[in-house]
Amino acid sequence: MDLLFDHTLRNAALGAALLGVVSGVIGSFALLRRQSLIGDTLSHATLPGICLGFLIAGGRALGPILLGAVVFGVLAGLAVLALVRATRLKTDAALGIALSLFFALGVVLLTYVQGQAGAAQAGLESFLFGQAAAVLTSDLAVLAPIAAVTLGLTALFWKEFKLASFDPVFARTIGLPVTALETLMTLMVAIAVVIGLQMVGVVLMAAMIIAPAAAARQWSRTLEQMVVLAALIGLASGVIGALLSSTGQGFSTGPLIVLVATGITVVSILVAPGRGVLWQVMQRHHERQQIDAEEVLATFRHLIYEHGDPTYPVERGMLNTYHGRGVSRVIEDLTAQGLIAQASHMDSEGDHWVLTPKGLERSGVADA
Repeated sequence: MDLLFDHTLRNAALGAALLGVVSGVIGSFALLRRQSLIGDTLSHATLPGICLGFLIAGGRALGPILLGAVVFGVLAGLAVLALVRATRLKTDAALGIALSLFFALGVVLLTYVQGQAGAAQAGLESFLFGQAAAVLTSDLAVLAPIAAVTLGLTALFWKEFKLASFDPVFARTIGLPVTALETLMTLMVAIAVVIGLQMVGVVLMAAMIIAPAAAARQWSRTLEQMVVLAALIGLASGVIGALLSSTGQGFSTGPLIVLVATGITVVSILVAPGRGVLWQVMQRHHERQQIDAEEVLATFRHLIYEHGDPTYPVERGMLNTYHGRGVSRVIEDLTAQGLIAQASHMDSEGDHWVLTPKGLERSGVADA
């Protein structure tokens, strides 16, 4: 109910929701293109644009500040693309160079701006770490159309983005302007970063670009599923983070949003079916059990052929000799599956086991 009546909380939640949806959608393509650090680079690269926008506007006017952030974010993205294509540098090195250069320039400009009269009251440093409580209705009126344009471009160029992300070589072969598409995707990442500047700030924005997409990747099989799920995870992270920050404990909204998104990502990495760490551990354990069972059945088959008797009783001690003490668990599993059964044979020498008709068939014994 507080969300409905608390003006500040409502604005923060709506802004966080916009950020989460856009970040999830755009971050999916960045993740698939193996450019996980692009969000970090572009978010830090926006700092000089923020400072210049403030200087040009003469105050903390959101429009010029966001425009400056977009311009410098795009410049940083283009610098990365140019370095990768014109030199032998790998993408990660180009990202590191662009991040360092633009952020250093931003720090210099920020120091200059803060030395001007009235700059301290402008709260320009809040763009470094975010200040969701400062989001106004007028800010949402600026951010919402930006988010809508970004999502609209994604829908419009869906097939082209998909092909350029998965197979850029084939995309070039069929005549698609891959460089232009990559530039457009970089622009859209910069726009997503700009949307999040007021919410989570320059420092934490990289997590919002990657975390929802990384979590969605664990649960999805197709790009369509991944993008939708990433948008929902981003939306949930934003709203939950905003609600948690309203508990009166004095927690900042931006870091809480990032913590929620990161928590969802960690859980996804651990338990997602098929790709989760725990799932894979269980799968490997199951495969190990199957291999052990096949090895024990192979021993039964060997002894049957050696003695020419499909009902030959195999003593547990012999199985221990072949397979070690851990064979007891395998015997229990094979018995539960109805592949072997305990036999009454020379009880004084220990337990004996024989293959059942089902076990004979499973083992490929000719006399089954």
